[in-house]
Amino acid sequence: MTDHPRRVTRALLSVSDKTGLIEFAKALAAHDVELVSTGGTAKAIGAAGLKVKDVSDLTGFPEMMDGRVKTLHPKVHGGLLAIRDNKEHADAMKAHGIAPIDLLVVNLYPFEATVDKGAGFEDCIENIDIGGPAMIRAAAKNHDDVAVVVEAEDYKAVLDELAANNGATTLKLRRRLAAKAYARTGAYDAAISNWFNRQLEIDAPDFRAFGGRLIQSLRYGENPHQTAAFYATPDKRPGVSTARQLQGKELSYNNINDTDAAYECIGEFDAKRTAACVIVKHANPCGVAEGSDLVSAYRKALACDSTSAFGGIIAMNRALDADTAREITKIFTEVIIAPDASEEAIAIIGGKKNLRLLLAGSLPDPRAPGLTAKTVAGGLLVQSRDNAVVDDMIFKVVTKRAPSDAEMRDLKFAFRVAKHVKSNTIIYARDLATVGIGAGQMSRVDSARIAARKAQDAANELKLAEPLTKGSVVASDAFFPFADGMLACIEAGATAVVQPGGSMRDDEVIKAADEHGIAMVFTGTRHFRH
Repeated sequence: MTDHPRRVTRALLSVSDKTGLIEFAKALAAHDVELVSTGGTAKAIGAAGLKVKDVSDLTGFPEMMDGRVKTLHPKVHGGLLAIRDNKEHADAMKAHGIAPIDLLVVNLYPFEATVDKGAGFEDCIENIDIGGPAMIRAAAKNHDDVAVVVEAEDYKAVLDELAANNGATTLKLRRRLAAKAYARTGAYDAAISNWFNRQLEIDAPDFRAFGGRLIQSLRYGENPHQTAAFYATPDKRPGVSTARQLQGKELSYNNINDTDAAYECIGEFDAKRTAACVIVKHANPCGVAEGSDLVSAYRKALACDSTSAFGGIIAMNRALDADTAREITKIFTEVIIAPDASEEAIAIIGGKKNLRLLLAGSLPDPRAPGLTAKTVAGGLLVQSRDNAVVDDMIFKVVTKRAPSDAEMRDLKFAFRVAKHVKSNTIIYARDLATVGIGAGQMSRVDSARIAARKAQDAANELKLAEPLTKGSVVASDAFFPFADGMLACIEAGATAVVQPGGSMRDDEVIKAADEHGIAMVFTGTRHFRH
């Protein structure tokens, strides 16, 4: 690929975000570039004392229909699409008085921001840009001759090339800008189509598009031989994508994935009701607890599985305080994420230079609708977010013995956690803390046994006479297909069980519970998580 320089003699600028606009326009004028502009952009450039031609003077037509029609004209698109070295194109330009446009600068109407602020339907519609995407796509298609800029971050690259190449841009830059331009219009259209689907309550549209803005290029993916990057979508859900990182190393792919899992789980715990802590390792909670304050919640969560917590991710549902920060720094932790933190806590965490501290501002709403997507070979699996919440469920007692008030409290806690653990899931809980977690097993019996074994290991470490599963309750993310899984939980010391129900052998499982004096409730809601 040769440099194929193209001198910029005329630029069309039409931007909704005017960040850096005047400085950029002044620099273009210094290179003797003729400035053409529209509406508010033209006014801003003119007010800065620069000579600018209004697009209506270029086309011979005024802006009309509340600005909906202003750049959709052959003198604009001909100037962008004409191949400069094509004689037929050149003759057509001469015959129809079409001047070339060598640089297009457009950022689109703020549709995503308009939706984000909760604007009404008509307001959102009016913020769908038509002329902008059309011009961007035209310029990008003709990148052999035209440079296209879709955000202010690229102003410097263009000016550097003009300075280095006597007022010209190189093909390498124009191709890079063209690729970015198509991605921007693609993400813009995806945001619009997904908004429309939500408005019309269409769950499975004939075409599904997703788009995102680069947050961070990552060093590698799950493993060092994989490439990766992190993108933000228009969904402004509080979490790792919106959080402010105060300190620590750059987040890795696995850090981001695990931090998201931790913060989604902590979002289940209303900060006004209780303090809570979630510790995650490899996308699974290894300790979750409620407490009177954060430090007690953290200690209870850590006690569940302190071995797995080493090098884990910690999420809090309240502002991180100094006492909790001191406790956390006693062991190696990768990431802490919380809505906020006190200055003293920030200073304490600052003593661990590699420990990342993220402040998300608020908690994610567990009831909020949304989409999740997963790639499979040749396709995408798209579903609505699991926004079923324990507080909205009816716990139906199906055994002769009903749970005590204390058992019911722990059952609700355990099922709240089960939603965020990989299936098959078994959660033992006691006194609003997990005391054994079995995750991701092919057999529910194995999950029950692994969780009990981990509880025994924790008891040994804490020098307890018996594991905390004795007198605990159990949550299962899905029904027990046979009684054996529940019997394993009973053997570990559980006294009450919560599960969705719905098995062909529910009667068999209920009978086994009654025979052992166990209380059991059905929720009617399954929480598979793969």
